[in-house]
Amino acid sequence: MNPISSDKKMPQTPTEQTEHIDMESGDHGAGEWQRISSSLRKSIGGDAFQRWFGAAGWQSTPSGEGVVTVPGEIHQVWIETNYLPELMLAAGEVHVGMHHVKIMVAESVEPCPVGDLSSDKALPDIRVALPEEMLEKRAKAAGLNPDYTFAKFVVGSNSQFAHAACEAVASKTCVGYNPLFIHGGSGLGKTHLMHAIGQEILRRRPDARVIYLTCERFTNEFIEAIRKGDIEKFRRRYRSSDVLLIDDVQFLAGKERSQEEFFHTFNTLLDGRNQVVLTSDRPACEIKSIEPRLISRFECGLAVELQPPQIETRMAILKKKSLEWKVSVDENVLIFLAEKIRSNVRRLEGALVRVATFASLAGESVSVEKVEYLLRDFIQEEASRQVSIDGIQRAVAEMFDVRMADMISRRRPASIAFPRQVAMYLSRSLTHSSLMEIGESFGGRDHGTVIHACKKVAGELHKQPGLKERIERIESQLRR
Repeated sequence: MNPISSDKKMPQTPTEQTEHIDMESGDHGAGEWQRISSSLRKSIGGDAFQRWFGAAGWQSTPSGEGVVTVPGEIHQVWIETNYLPELMLAAGEVHVGMHHVKIMVAESVEPCPVGDLSSDKALPDIRVALPEEMLEKRAKAAGLNPDYTFAKFVVGSNSQFAHAACEAVASKTCVGYNPLFIHGGSGLGKTHLMHAIGQEILRRRPDARVIYLTCERFTNEFIEAIRKGDIEKFRRRYRSSDVLLIDDVQFLAGKERSQEEFFHTFNTLLDGRNQVVLTSDRPACEIKSIEPRLISRFECGLAVELQPPQIETRMAILKKKSLEWKVSVDENVLIFLAEKIRSNVRRLEGALVRVATFASLAGESVSVEKVEYLLRDFIQEEASRQVSIDGIQRAVAEMFDVRMADMISRRRPASIAFPRQVAMYLSRSLTHSSLMEIGESFGGRDHGTVIHACKKVAGELHKQPGLKERIERIESQLRR
């Protein structure tokens, strides 16, 4: 893939061409982007810059607007979500009159990240005609659930980036997204997306050797192979796969021999340009009792996060499932379910099943009042989960005798910094907020600061005898 440079520009109208000629006269164009890149590389790091801006191009106009052209939608979403402030700052340093920077996709560029993409295993971007019955058999043989497809996944703001990354892997198996590490809370769709990747690859290349299994099954089979003396057969099975999908990789924690075996299997597959997709209920850096070398391998590809769906997405899920299951549920009941069941998709679908089943057996329509009684256990548990970052900040401020304003201030004395870190730690463990959302709630700090705070508090729990008790008291107070 040839990166976009100032010599290769997006199609322009005559007016745009005139503006571009004017802007490139003198010390603009390539030189301008080079200086912006230099500043940006310092602020976000060399690795992040190469991955997300290495194939980018730059255009600017006399009106004070800058345009960064990127290879694909994934780059666009990621940069807008994570690096727009740094990009604006870098552009402003170089181009004093710059008041706005937007990210645009250059459609003529193949949507793969920069890096060594010379893989003879890259899947052709064409669909191979394969009967649905045969595809279903292949999927089941690979351990995949035929119901988990991209077509049945409801995309919302909580899953847009993760969904786009999974589709990119399924359609091209880019080395730059290897491994693809999907993390998020239980019941948010990680397994669904993983199965969808496997089935789309089989649809495009029926001869691909795709294997899906849980981490628990991997470790159990490894132990059984050692017991029977079939370790070589075990290794051949997994190390010869074209695509290996491992669910709930956090269960490798504490299993030293399984980690050793997985490490070598992982390296063999990546060295052979074979795709690895992993899921976990937390970011790789937060998995305890796992070897640092494995963590670094998990983080060397692309990590995407699934968050709890917003109410609009929850409504879309309920309506789609109602149609799919051919059940008729009153609109007001669907709205009630979407408002009350917030934590995850699996619980939301379970609530719909219970309501639909009751309506079918009772032979009558179900009112909102009846649903509230039917789902009283769901609703009570959901209510106990609703802990907010603001509530955590207030509880921590009261416990450590600091001001609420100190939670978002830039002051850094230990008497203030540590309570703030405790609040970040609790926000990560008690809410479904992303690292970025937590950082924003603490005065616009970045996700790296939140990760550092969580690690700091986790370490201090073993050193300070009274800290664990104080945190437990805060948790108890919040849950009440």
